Amino acid sequence: MVKSQSVKPIEITMVNSITISTFKLMDEAREAGGVWNDEAVVVRMCHWMERDQKVTPLKALQGLIWEEGYRNGELPTPLYPDVAPALRTWHARGLRLYIYSSGSVHAQREIYGHTVAGDLTPLMSGYFDTRTGPKREVGSYRHIAEAIGVPSRRILFLSDVREELDAAREAGWQTVWMVREGLAGPAAAHRRATRFDRIPL
Repeated sequence: MVKSQSVKPIEITMVNSITISTFKLMDEAREAGGVWNDEAVVVRMCHWMERDQKVTPLKALQGLIWEEGYRNGELPTPLYPDVAPALRTWHARGLRLYIYSSGSVHAQREIYGHTVAGDLTPLMSGYFDTRTGPKREVGSYRHIAEAIGVPSRRILFLSDVREELDAAREAGWQTVWMVREGLAGPAAAHRRATRFDRIPL
């Protein structure tokens, strides 16, 4: 639902100056990356970023960096025009809305709290990240269903990634494949939509 955007490079020296909680992230990165000094941690972080790996310490650190950009107004979250109206309509109808992202929960709150359409966090009932499990694994979706206390068959999952949709469907969720640009590959198991206001609920 969030449009891609380019972000100005951040000096890596911010790793040790963002917040006290960064020290905990550094420890987690050391453990996850099998490295034990600050320079090696920075190298490992860059390695993860270059390969777009969804590693929890990296995503948490990115969230802390983005927080500064959001708060000083440099990083308003771009959205497709149909997203915010649809979310507000669904919320008004009493639907519970959740975000499941590879970005940290902290980052998700910042992203949806600073959009071009305003603060959307009051519309959300909760957030999930990779601490729940990888987005392409069936067990992650089962954990979420249990956490929110809703039968799997009553949960609708939107994504533009087929492997995530496959995992959610195997867990018993309903699915809609969001196809914003181009054509999706064969996926008879998933309904498709090009806009949020065209999703059948």
